[in-house]
Amino acid sequence: MTLVLTIALGLALTYVVLLAALLVTRPRGNLLAEALRLLPDLLRLLRRLAGDARVPRAARVRLWLLLGYLAIPIDLVPDFVPVLGYADDAIIVSLVLRSVVRHAGAPVVRRHWPGTDDGLAALGCLTGLQLSQPHGTGRIAPATPA
Repeated sequence: MTLVLTIALGLALTYVVLLAALLVTRPRGNLLAEALRLLPDLLRLLRRLAGDARVPRAARVRLWLLLGYLAIPIDLVPDFVPVLGYADDAIIVSLVLRSVVRHAGAPVVRRHWPGTDDGLAALGCLTGLQLSQPHGTGRIAPATPA
């Protein structure tokens, strides 16, 4: 009985830590609405990046896991949880894309982006990275707050 209680407490503590991490890393501002507007283009981008052999294998695995998570109707955070309930998918997509862009590079994301330049700029705000055409070094830089 003690082992079951210990495991349950460990899982509950892990879940609370995960919720706290999601709350801390959530995008600021009205980016949830932007993420919903970008959803069709974003899903095409994820599929294209996951199928591109030039993207590192670890990043492609993360993308396929993300696509699987998005396809499953069960959320990591239930929708009735205030603030995070509806935003968990956008937060997780943002974190995975940030990781993929850092490993694959912004040019790869630009090449596969099916939407408009404004949509790519909004995706840059969502991920916190500069995805528009770089000026100067071509390195990925954090997006500047508006």
